[in-house]
Amino acid sequence: MPINDDSFKELLQYMEDGVYFVDPDRLITFWNTGAEKITGFTAAEVLGKHCSDNILIHTDKLGNSLCMTGCPLSAALENKCTQNAEIYLHHKEGYRVLVDVKVVPIKDTLGKVIGAVEIFRERSNDAMLFQELKRMAFFDALTEMGNRRHADTDLKARFAEMKRYESPFGVLFIDIDNFKNINDTFGHETGDKVLRMVAKTISKNIRSFDTVSRWGGEEFLVILEKIDKAELISIAEKIHMLVGRSMLLVDNRPIRVTISTGATMAEKGDNSKSLIARADKLMYKSKVDGKDRITSD
Repeated sequence: MPINDDSFKELLQYMEDGVYFVDPDRLITFWNTGAEKITGFTAAEVLGKHCSDNILIHTDKLGNSLCMTGCPLSAALENKCTQNAEIYLHHKEGYRVLVDVKVVPIKDTLGKVIGAVEIFRERSNDAMLFQELKRMAFFDALTEMGNRRHADTDLKARFAEMKRYESPFGVLFIDIDNFKNINDTFGHETGDKVLRMVAKTISKNIRSFDTVSRWGGEEFLVILEKIDKAELISIAEKIHMLVGRSMLLVDNRPIRVTISTGATMAEKGDNSKSLIARADKLMYKSKVDGKDRITSD
């Protein structure tokens, strides 16, 4: 069916998956409501532009930019075959979203490639948690994450599991670097957007049974269940990379931030207070050592 068929496009508007068409030069010619929901960008904002024009800015799991090299859309157009990929796209609010992507080249009746369609689906971790936190008043309205009360409750549950089943867990204590400068330079409204960007980047890129809470100010606590030290550091490194690759546009000016992290495993004899104190101390060492890093014990 031709890509300019209005009835076909109307049908695609009802899909929850993101769908967009591009021409041979990768200019966006169609953008459905699913794409709007997942990315935050409206059709009016993207039609006639390239997806790399400060829109999706795809990266792989190592943080490498795919817009110039490794782009599944380019590969589908050049190789004339379907491409599948797992990538991180850039949301309009700045944070990174993990999506599964399928790109299919579109050919005319003579077999010539005249464009491509990309279909992408978010791997969401926090939809159910969001509703539960809201119901139980364990909810931080600004970031839409858990609050300190939620973190305290979750820590008590993890310690109970560790005592009863010897189930290991660890925490990441995260602080946004130079956050005061963001507020002073761009104002508190932009500062709030940066907080949401970092919170969403964390929540959308941890496992479904792990949790992130806003501990206070620009600090976040991530609680990671059933994990060993190597896995704890691996997840910390992924979060660190993704936050560093996130970007918020304010008056067409990109704003990026880094984070300092303290990473530690819960130990026998620990309680919530001692665990948090140790993680906080490790985070502070990251600050002293130059920021934009992870410190573990």
